[in-house]
Amino acid sequence: MVKYTHSGHIQLKVAHERRPFVYDIVVIGSGPAGLSAAITARMRSKSVAVISNLRTGSGLYKAPKVDNYPGFPAISGAELLNKFSLHAAGTGAEIIQGRVTSILPMGEQFGVSYGSEIAAAKAVILATGVVQTSLFPGEEALLGSGVSYCATCDGMLYRGKKVCVVCLSPDAEEEAAFLESIGCEVVRLTTKNIVINGEHKVASVMADGVEIPCDGVFILRPSIAPATLVPGLLTAGGHIQVDPRMRTNIPGIFAAGDCTGAPYQVAKAVGEGLVAALSAVEYLAGAK
Repeated sequence: MVKYTHSGHIQLKVAHERRPFVYDIVVIGSGPAGLSAAITARMRSKSVAVISNLRTGSGLYKAPKVDNYPGFPAISGAELLNKFSLHAAGTGAEIIQGRVTSILPMGEQFGVSYGSEIAAAKAVILATGVVQTSLFPGEEALLGSGVSYCATCDGMLYRGKKVCVVCLSPDAEEEAAFLESIGCEVVRLTTKNIVINGEHKVASVMADGVEIPCDGVFILRPSIAPATLVPGLLTAGGHIQVDPRMRTNIPGIFAAGDCTGAPYQVAKAVGEGLVAALSAVEYLAGAK
């Protein structure tokens, strides 16, 4: 669901009342690739949700002038993204604001977790842009054993316990406050100099050389690297590996745009989004 201001800018909100039980396609990311994919999929009569953080933090949104996208000379990045968003919403794509924390296979479907919600989809298109994220020492090894990316998802597991919250995203304070409201003892950390300690589960966090004993750590970044989002996803050099039809190594998951590699240009992202959507539609139809 979308709301519009009088200036034509889109305000995103999570909508529950019209949501289908299982979407045909969920698109992760509301940049040029993701919105192009959504438009193309809707033109093929597929139910589509686009889940994304607020796009105001993207490099394209901040660009004062884009001169190389055909038909829109000297347009600002914000204006261009607004036009793409209005077009996608006008086709019936549902646009949802949320930080995706995991994508997990569930038989013939995928579960896409964002905030405290889960969207089910028959196919997923990753259009996350470039996510430059270096994992903290100990983060990968202890993921699921005290390391979490979603306070509202996993917070109740730590009720009455001490947790560290690494506050790197705009909604970090809100999630830290939620943890306190359910009875967690919360230590807020804003440094990136983090080491997570423990053998089989989190035992402590070293922050700027100071060790803090704790039972869990919530790492709240603006976005999560695709390889962390999707277990087993092939990447190289920080980019998702795809074939010419934008298929990843996981059947039913496709990728498009900057997350697949250079050049980081709007025209390339729009084209790949279209190809990814067509491939997803073929996948849904059982095409080989």
